[in-house]
Amino acid sequence: MSGHSKWANIKRKKEAEDKKRGQIFSKLSRMITVAVLAGGGITDPEKNVKLRLAVEKAKEANMPKENILRAIERAKKPEGSALKEVIYEAFGPEGVGLIIEGSSDNPNRTLSEVKNVLARFGGKLATPGSVSYLFKRCGLLIVKKEKVSEEKIFGLGEKLSAFDIDQDEEFFYLYFPFENLGKVREVFESIQPDKVEIDYKPNSLINVSSKEKAKTILDLVEALESLDDIQKVYFNCDISL
Repeated sequence: MSGHSKWANIKRKKEAEDKKRGQIFSKLSRMITVAVLAGGGITDPEKNVKLRLAVEKAKEANMPKENILRAIERAKKPEGSALKEVIYEAFGPEGVGLIIEGSSDNPNRTLSEVKNVLARFGGKLATPGSVSYLFKRCGLLIVKKEKVSEEKIFGLGEKLSAFDIDQDEEFFYLYFPFENLGKVREVFESIQPDKVEIDYKPNSLINVSSKEKAKTILDLVEALESLDDIQKVYFNCDISL
């Protein structure tokens, strides 16, 4: 299993644990509101791909329908329109690149919190563009192996112009161009993917010198993602030690 697919596996387990905490609903609510704003105010998930993905993620976490509708409506109100999508670039231990994604109604506060966490784990904020070029923004589709054969997944990957297909013991991970996110439903008519999301895939993985360093990096990512304003953190190291 590659370091990246192993991290996808860890992330999935972590998200399952997060569901036990109230924080997940708050983050999902923000994600939905920002998706509406980023989509030019379009509140129909069928016409706003980013919103559709956010709503599907909320449903997966068993977020009540009324919460989802409230988050969509919030985008029309002053407190919702104050939310802005924020993306920070940083370097962690061993020179590992980090893309930190979130939403905030007070970017200065969020930036300060991110800096404090980075400093605690030996990381530092980077200038825009100095990390993002190490990643490819794309769509990520995850499907259980029991649902689809390898031959089928490669065929579906071809339809989505996938540039990489990874796997672990349980799942296939199909990476495809970001602009093809809207095609997923028509391609997967007969198969229900376990997850479809926006991803930043590393162009290459950095080898970490020890298990201790790998654990520090994972602890850093977890600490960043525990911040209220941060949704996801992507990084480019091999944690398969």
